[in-house]
Amino acid sequence: MSRPSPLQNRINPWGEIIADPARGMFLGNRGTLVDEPFNLATRRWRLRAWIICQLHYKDWWRPVMQSGVWTELFFMDEALALAAGHRPCGLCRREDYNSFILAWQDGNGWRRRPKAVEVDDVMHRDRTRRDRSKVTYRERIEELPSGIMIIEPGTSDRALLLCEDHALPWSFSGYGKPRMRPTGEVEVLTPHSSVMALRAGFRPQIHPSAGVGT
Repeated sequence: MSRPSPLQNRINPWGEIIADPARGMFLGNRGTLVDEPFNLATRRWRLRAWIICQLHYKDWWRPVMQSGVWTELFFMDEALALAAGHRPCGLCRREDYNSFILAWQDGNGWRRRPKAVEVDDVMHRDRTRRDRSKVTYRERIEELPSGIMIIEPGTSDRALLLCEDHALPWSFSGYGKPRMRPTGEVEVLTPHSSVMALRAGFRPQIHPSAGVGT
């Protein structure tokens, strides 16, 4: 099969897998999603461990979107990956994984450090309904920390990143001009347990177009 361009392996804040030419800061996976090279199958996950990996790790390299192996997915930044329902990888991003797990434990009220499989089980319920649609929930924006994504009020298909007292419109190529945060209740894209981890102090790495530190 010839290689299409662009490949269908970019993730948006709803967790959908889209074909887009923009580059991303992170790699990740949800298991094997390809039956034929370069051709995404109908399934959108095979594992509950949806992870966020480094683009480069040691000297590992392989062609993307091949059958029989986990399928490479790409995220503009970590805030986007969290919104889509992923978490840091415990292998190639061990320090970030430990920071996330500790914040997730604290934010979600666990008395002991949770195992990765326990976190993944909770996150899977937080991000996906039985019909495989995206789980969102409503929250007063005053209660929401920086680093999460919401649906822009008055729309159903535009996402905003909350960053201090501003909100930044998301696109595959980067964030747009900052605007003031909305007010009142908003629809939250970032899964609830990950929001709690952010509230407890985890800081995702943000695309440079946002104009903030990581």
